[in-house]
Amino acid sequence: MGLSQSYTRIYAVVRRIPRGRVATYGQVAALAGREGHARQVGYAMHALPNGTTVPWHRVINARGEISRRSQFGGEIRQRLLLEAEGVEFDWRGRVRLSRYQWRSRRRTVRHKG
Repeated sequence: MGLSQSYTRIYAVVRRIPRGRVATYGQVAALAGREGHARQVGYAMHALPNGTTVPWHRVINARGEISRRSQFGGEIRQRLLLEAEGVEFDWRGRVRLSRYQWRSRRRTVRHKG
């Protein structure tokens, strides 16, 4: 599977995450058919252009935290976007996954094309 095809599948999964829900990098990787490639999901999110419609902000790490961003203020922006959707953070800056984690009905995304 080529890199662009992997990214296409990753973005298809991220587009399915509903408003007010989050998914972990590992969860997105597994649903995109890339089990064990959570880091690749991070690279795919980083590769998105400004103004994208892919809801990148709904992807967080397995501890329920927002991962550090290379762009200054990126973590704050992500938190504000999630809070605007009703996602709450605890005093440690973590999202309670038991409450906000998205549960997909499908195991993997099928690529059309």
